Parts: sequence; structure tokens; C-alpha cells
Amino acid sequence: MSGWELRETYASSAGEVRWDALGDPGAPPVVLLHGTPWSSYTWRGVARALAPRHRVFVWDMPGYGASEQATGQDVSLAVQGRVFGELLAHWGLTSADRLPTVLAHDFGGAVALRAHLLHGARYRRLALVDVVALAPWGSPFFRLVGRQPEVFEQLPAALHRALVREYISSASHRGLHPRVLDRLTEPWLGDRGQPAFYRQIAQADQRWTDEIEGRYASIELPVLVCWGTEDTWIPVDRAHRLAETIPGARLRLVEGAGHLVQEDAPAELAVALGEFAAGVR
Repeated sequence: MSGWELRETYASSAGEVRWDALGDPGAPPVVLLHGTPWSSYTWRGVARALAPRHRVFVWDMPGYGASEQATGQDVSLAVQGRVFGELLAHWGLTSADRLPTVLAHDFGGAVALRAHLLHGARYRRLALVDVVALAPWGSPFFRLVGRQPEVFEQLPAALHRALVREYISSASHRGLHPRVLDRLTEPWLGDRGQPAFYRQIAQADQRWTDEIEGRYASIELPVLVCWGTEDTWIPVDRAHRLAETIPGARLRLVEGAGHLVQEDAPAELAVALGEFAAGVR
């Protein structure tokens, strides 16, 4: 996986999912969930850091990264939560002795929370990194696109590319390396990628988190809430609110990092999540 290519395929109920695993198959399992408009690529550094001591599963959600993008595809949070449950079963991570530690970023947090609270998915531990979980969420740009995605789909390719690059860049406080920005932008270009970009925004409805927000106080497993202090997409006050809502949750702030903590502070994040996955409180 030197170039970060996902080698495995799973035929999910929402389309073909690309996935892979790193580390010893017998090691304690860890699953990484990305958000929007990202892919498993954002987790590459953390995944490799955890692999010496864990079996690390990574995947691109339907509609994202290397996974299937299709006209009319349902890529909502409701669907992603269901697909995550399917994958846990496919990977053999549902028995009491193989429950995974789940590390989730952005709307991957909502996916993990929905799978746990609505679909009975069980985890050993859960880390929520700058997650979509509490109302209100969605930037003015997000809401504008959501109201008229068919208009944005018709943008000339060069304008669309510039818009996506600017949008993705705004998630980092410290600035993205040009090659990283290229890699994060690439899935959203071309005849499939451009409509897929606006499709996933149009389907990002707050009702999917409203449905579960009242249940966070019932979560009983160990939870880490980890957040970049300079996150302009989901401000750090949400981290404090979320940690206060989930019983026993521990809060860890990453100073000087924006929403894309994986890119702004990869070493600090890898240490924090590695300690949490190892059971260090």
C-alpha cells in the first residue's frame, strides 16, 4: 500500500466498496472512518502508525474515494451507517472477542454513532475526531449547494476544480501540501466525480444526526473526543459539548490544528489515538 491503494472490494447494499487492512491479522482490530469530502487517504499516516500493534481496517464509503460513484446513488448518512454494519460483519468484527476500536473523523463520526445506536454495532472503544454529531452543522456553502446541486453540477470543469480545491484547502489550518491537495481533489473530478461531489452534499441532511443526538447519553463504551482547536468547519465548542453529553468521555484538544487534524498534526494525533486504542486513559 505504498501508494495508498485499496486492494479489496466488497459488494455492499449501496454499491462497490473498496477497502484494505494493515498489520497482523491476529492483532487487536481498529477501524478508521473518513468524512466528507474525504476518503481513507486522510488516515494513511495514522493507519501506518497503528499497524505494528493492530489490525487496521480502512475503507472508502460508497460515493467516495475509490468506491463506486453512480447516478442516483444514495450516499446519505443513513445508508453509510448500514453499510458500516455490513462491513463489520464481513470483516468478522462482531463477536465479543473481536470487537474493534473505531476511530472516526467528520461525518464518519455520525456513521459510527448511527451504526452503534440504531443498528446494534458493537465497539470496544470509540474515538470521535472533529465529528459531525451535534446540531447545527453545515456551512453556508454547504447549504447553498444542497439547495441546488443540479446547478453546480453544470459548472465548467475548470471552475469546479478550483471550487473543490479551495473548499478542501479551507479544512486545514496549517495548509496542505500540493500533492496532498491533488490527491484529495482527484476523486471529485471528471464525468463521475463532479456530479458525485454535489450529490453527497445534497444528501447531507441534519435529520440523520437529529435522529440520534438524544441518545448520546446512553453510550456506555469508552469514548475519546479529539478536536483541532482551530477547526473552522466544526468549531471546538462542539468538542466540549459532545464530551459533556457522552458519559465518561475524555476530551483531547490538538492545539493549532484545523478540521483536517490528520494533515495538520499527524504525529500528535497518531500518538493520541494509539494510546486510546491501547487502552491508555
